[in-house]
Amino acid sequence: MSIEGLTPKQIVEKLDAYIIGQEKAKKAVAVALRNRIRRIHLSDDIRDEVAPKNILMIGPTGVGKTEIARRLAKLVNAPFIKVEATKYTEVGYVGRDVESMVRDLMAVGFNNVKKEVEDSMREACAPKVEEKLLDLLLPGSDEKAKKSKDEEKPEESTAVAVPNTDNSTREKFRTMLREGKLEEREVEVTVKRQNNMPSMEIIAGGSMDDLQSGMMEIQNMLSGRNHKKKTVSIREARKILTEEVLDSMIDADKVADKAKERVEQSGIIFIDEIDKIATKNANSSGQVSREGVQRDILPIVEGSKVNTKFGVVDTTHILFIAAGAFSLAAPSDLIPELQGRFPLRVELESLSKEDFKRILTEPKNALTKQYSALLSTEGVNIVFTENSIDRMSELAEELNSRSENIGARRLHTIMEKVLEEISFDADEHAGETINVDSTYVDSKLTGVVQDQDLSRYIL
Repeated sequence: MSIEGLTPKQIVEKLDAYIIGQEKAKKAVAVALRNRIRRIHLSDDIRDEVAPKNILMIGPTGVGKTEIARRLAKLVNAPFIKVEATKYTEVGYVGRDVESMVRDLMAVGFNNVKKEVEDSMREACAPKVEEKLLDLLLPGSDEKAKKSKDEEKPEESTAVAVPNTDNSTREKFRTMLREGKLEEREVEVTVKRQNNMPSMEIIAGGSMDDLQSGMMEIQNMLSGRNHKKKTVSIREARKILTEEVLDSMIDADKVADKAKERVEQSGIIFIDEIDKIATKNANSSGQVSREGVQRDILPIVEGSKVNTKFGVVDTTHILFIAAGAFSLAAPSDLIPELQGRFPLRVELESLSKEDFKRILTEPKNALTKQYSALLSTEGVNIVFTENSIDRMSELAEELNSRSENIGARRLHTIMEKVLEEISFDADEHAGETINVDSTYVDSKLTGVVQDQDLSRYIL
C-alpha cells in the first residue's frame, strides 16, 4: 500500500509491529503524518499556510519516544535525525551550533536520494564496470582492439581474415569474468578518496568540527593525496568500480534538488532531552545559557532558511518532535514562544509487567527473537518458556520501581545477564537445545536482585 493510502489507523497498526503500548503517542504521530499527506492535495494558495503540528512527548526514558519517531520516518521513507538538546548547552556552544541539525538532516536526505538513484542505475552501469575490469586484467587491450578495428578497410573484405589476438584474449577473459572464474584474481585499482572537494559548509555557518574537516580536505586536494592505489580481488574491485561509475553517472545537482524538496516537505527532526534546557528563572549563568539555546532553536522550529552545502533549506514544513522526561522541570518551564511551537502534547506511560512480557515476545524485533537468532548461528537452539518470560518481566518492573526507571532498556541488562554464560560457551553447546525457564533465570539473577546495592551496578 502506498503512503498516501495509509489511514491513521493503518499507521498505528504498522507502529504496533515494533512498539508496545503508548497508544496516545502513536495516534498523535499518525494524525501528524496523515495531515502531511492531506496537505499535498491542497491548492497552492493554502498549502504553504498549513504548517506541521509539532509534537512534544513527555515520559521517562526507555518507553518508546525515540522509537516511535524513528519508525514513523522509516515508514514514509522520510529524512530523519535525532539530536540531543543538551549538546548545545555547553559554554560558548562548544560542539555544533543549533543550525547543524538542519544541515545534518539535509545530508541524510541527500544520501537517501543518492542511494535510490544508484540502485535504479546499478544494472545500467554493469557493462561499463565490466570493461573497466577487463582493462585492469589486460592493460592496453581495449586501446589495441579499437585501433585494430579502425585500421580495417572495407575494400579488403575479400582478403583472408586474420584473428585479432588482443581482441580474442579480451573476449576469453570477458567470458571467464562472467562465469565467475576470476573473482579471486588480484588487480591494482586507483581509489578516489571520499569527499575530495572541500565542503562549502565551512562558509555556510559550520562549526569548528566542520572547519577542521574542510581544511583537511583542502590540504589533501592541494597535496595530491586524493587518490591511492590498492591491490584487491576482482570481487572487491567490482564494488569499488561500481561506486566510481555510479558517481560519474549521477547528477549531483539533481540529487540535491530532490533531497532538498524531500527534506523541506517530509523531513523529521527528533529533539531529545528538551527538558534539560528548560528553566524556571534566569538567576544563574547556566539557566541563562539554557534559555539562550531555546531562543536559538525557536526560529528553526518556527521556520527559517538555513545554509547547507547542498543549498538553502527552508524549515517551515519540517516536522519537529521533541521529547523529555520532565522529572525536574515541566513543559511550562520552556519559554512561551517555544511551547507554542509544540501544540500537540502526549504523555507516555511507564511500562508495566504486562508491557514487558509483550515487548519480549510480540514485536518483529523482540529481544527473545534476537537472542535466539544470534545463538542459532552457532547451532544453539534457545527456547524461552512462558514462566521465564513472566519472571524476567517481573524483575524488570521491580528494578525499575526501586531504582532508576530506564524503561524497556532494563530488559537488555537482564537478558544479557541471564544468557551471559550460554553466549560465552556457545561453541561447546553446538547442536543442543537449551530451555530457559524461571528457575534458570532465578539462578542467574536472584542473588544480584536481592542485593540492592549490587543490583544498582549490575542491573
